[in-house]
Amino acid sequence: MAAPSTSTKIGHSLAKVLGIKLEYRDETGAGKLTRGESTFTIDSADSYVENEPTAAEWLRSVTPTGKDVTHYLYHLFPFTHWILNYNVQWLIGDLIAGITIGAVVVPQGMAYAQLAQLPVEYGLYSSFMGVLIYWFFATSKDITIGPVAVMSTIVGNIVLSAQAKDPSVPGHVIASALSVLVGSIVTGLGLLRFGWLVDFISLTSISAFMTGSAINIAVGQTVNLMGITGVNSRDSTYLVVVHVLKHLGRTHKDAALGLTALFMLYGIRFMFNTLAKRMPQHRKLFFFLNTLRTVFVILLYTLISWATVRHIGNNSHSAKTATAVNKAYWKVLGPVPRGFQHAGAPVLNSKIIGLFTSEIPASVIVLLIEHISIAKSFGRVNNYTIDPSQEMIAIGVTNILGPFLGGYPATGSFSRTAIKAKAGVRTPFAGVITAVIVLLALYALPVVFFYIPQAALSAVIIHAVGDLITPPNTVYQFWKISPLEVIIFFAGVIVTVFTSIEIGIYVTVASSFAVFVFRTFKAKGRFLGRVQIHSVVGDLPQNESKNSNQPRPNNDPDKSTRNVWIPIDHEDGTNPGLDIEHPYPGVFIYRFSEGFNYPNANHYTDHLINVIFKATRRTNANSYGRLGDRPWNDPGPRRGKPAIVDSHKPTLKAIILDFSSINNIDVTSVQNLIDVRNQLDRYTSPETVQWHFACINNRWTKRGLVSGGFGYPTPVGDGEFHSWKPIFSVASMGGDSSAAHLAEQEFNRRRSQPDVEAGRQQPHEIQVQHGDLTGETSSSDRGSFQAELNKSNTYTKGKYKADLKPVQGLNRPFFHIDLTSALQSVLQNIQEEQPAQRPEAKVVEEEDAKGEKYA
Repeated sequence: MAAPSTSTKIGHSLAKVLGIKLEYRDETGAGKLTRGESTFTIDSADSYVENEPTAAEWLRSVTPTGKDVTHYLYHLFPFTHWILNYNVQWLIGDLIAGITIGAVVVPQGMAYAQLAQLPVEYGLYSSFMGVLIYWFFATSKDITIGPVAVMSTIVGNIVLSAQAKDPSVPGHVIASALSVLVGSIVTGLGLLRFGWLVDFISLTSISAFMTGSAINIAVGQTVNLMGITGVNSRDSTYLVVVHVLKHLGRTHKDAALGLTALFMLYGIRFMFNTLAKRMPQHRKLFFFLNTLRTVFVILLYTLISWATVRHIGNNSHSAKTATAVNKAYWKVLGPVPRGFQHAGAPVLNSKIIGLFTSEIPASVIVLLIEHISIAKSFGRVNNYTIDPSQEMIAIGVTNILGPFLGGYPATGSFSRTAIKAKAGVRTPFAGVITAVIVLLALYALPVVFFYIPQAALSAVIIHAVGDLITPPNTVYQFWKISPLEVIIFFAGVIVTVFTSIEIGIYVTVASSFAVFVFRTFKAKGRFLGRVQIHSVVGDLPQNESKNSNQPRPNNDPDKSTRNVWIPIDHEDGTNPGLDIEHPYPGVFIYRFSEGFNYPNANHYTDHLINVIFKATRRTNANSYGRLGDRPWNDPGPRRGKPAIVDSHKPTLKAIILDFSSINNIDVTSVQNLIDVRNQLDRYTSPETVQWHFACINNRWTKRGLVSGGFGYPTPVGDGEFHSWKPIFSVASMGGDSSAAHLAEQEFNRRRSQPDVEAGRQQPHEIQVQHGDLTGETSSSDRGSFQAELNKSNTYTKGKYKADLKPVQGLNRPFFHIDLTSALQSVLQNIQEEQPAQRPEAKVVEEEDAKGEKYA
């Protein structure tokens, strides 16, 4: 054995000075076994000792290598993955989709700019930069970045609030600074690969936020739609409704344009949807005509507006002045500058940032949840996967660079993304086509934009946000799935209606997180029992099968039974009529329902102890010699009365914990198990409780449990161990006469028989006792298969030909691959401790053996 290194010696010396016990546990009592027993070997099987994970190993796993860095940089620009394969067919699809979205985004962008309290050209600037930049970083072909109703409304609220504090700061300066700041935050989150943060926001939170925001925006736009004066459209939704009803008498001629435009938008959509259903062969044509309804309505009402406004004024240019706008019969957009007249570096300083600091969290949340939720949804529909972290980078860079041409915060648009997907978009390059359309509009159409009625734009906004309202049928489906989340949904909507969009966002997100935390804290495990089941193909077995000695369905292809473990209380919805068998008197199998960490560890262990105390009795009822020795919380019987002994209850012998739902543990959870173990050992004194663990999925979880003294027998007395016999699970790895080969032959034989469904065989597993090797099958007709197996030398003691390998480390005999292995180990050690085996133990063990079968 090599001498320890200098660093090891220094470390051991330092540990000794600090009082750290490096060898504080002897897992298997290697020096304490005096009868020649070995816990590290199985006859004729390879030995395997599981090593613990180390901190250095973990650091190596999380430290990026050169290959990881190259991979990271390569994926920062996803367009490089497909651009070299670009072809004409893709180009045709992108042209159609890009032109279609361009026709939609121009009127929508101008309308949403008004929601942001900015001139309409800023909406076009944001639309141009959004679609132009996104395709470089996109992992979604469908998403369209640009101005959206909810984000524009929040920007408008921020602009009004900031100007109330400092009127000298122009609105576009505030919007540009906000865009750069939130863009930088989101980009940083994306570069750090924090895309998983979005998963903390539930679907009901997103639906509530979108629904409440849509109602808020639609009600606010009613003021412009009707041309009502003297009403603040930025008040809370319910106040706007009240004020609109009070001032209906102030309605102007704008209502004639606004209401008819809104009616026409819905009418055109209904007409083309109906035609698409009646004439499915022309569905594509009707879809494209339907998507152009916004452009058609805007052009129609612009023409009507031009026919009235062009006669106002004494010269040919008067129609483009503020006077002409004031003299118009209804509100029009007015002058719109050509090109990028507001391009320049955004102003960003502490003074401007201080005007909207409190609104930054809401802005970041809206940017993320709108975009990521839409991208994920369309990715699932169109069979591709997005990278949330990369999408964060795309949103962030767009909002950082957008203000240099006058843009304000932009994110993914649901309505435009849906249109783009249906238009047959093939790649993110369609955004470049849309950018060209927006660019043409900026330079060729400003003269036309002058005549667009404000009421028509309000109709466009109301029509667009109407699709964001969650339909009643969807809410009903929420109720069927999780009633509690429906309460959160309505709470979010109500709060948004009666306060503001920002507060609604905080309430829904906080409520969802509170529900998550509550469910984690109050997670409740289940005590499991055993049921033997059959596989049934087709109809259920009829009642006449009950008359047979061994009731078994005739249409079971394998003619086999197997054990399953289900909650004894039937809380999982299993048939209450099932007679669930308790594992063994005094043995409890407990399954965790959630993770096992510090928030819920105490709740789990309290439930575990309470049930055990109710179902068992103390091993030694007279363990307290004097009355004063008893604890205050267990005072015992009254003076002169004998101790009450529940002789019909068993004593506690073992606990099996199912860790299949647990990925990691922490110090608090392990300490809780240690405390419970000590408490139960006092309860069962002078005996000790066996602790077995099944289905552990994480090496660090095993390390934590072993550090707490679990996974191997508990020493008694001066570190001595009871006589015990471990049971290990081993796998047969090949061999012509191995069980795996025989199982394959049996599978082929069954498959060749007509009208019999043979199940797919699984890797063979054998339960091995120390010094013995036994295999059990649950097949009802063991027949030729069993005979052939018995004839083979594969499992004959001393003549093994198969390569047997332990499934788990032999140094962790109380960690098991499944619940059946754990229960067999418990029963074996109970029998070792009792010279005369209990009849019921034999019955249970035999029944359990029937549940095992060759795969």
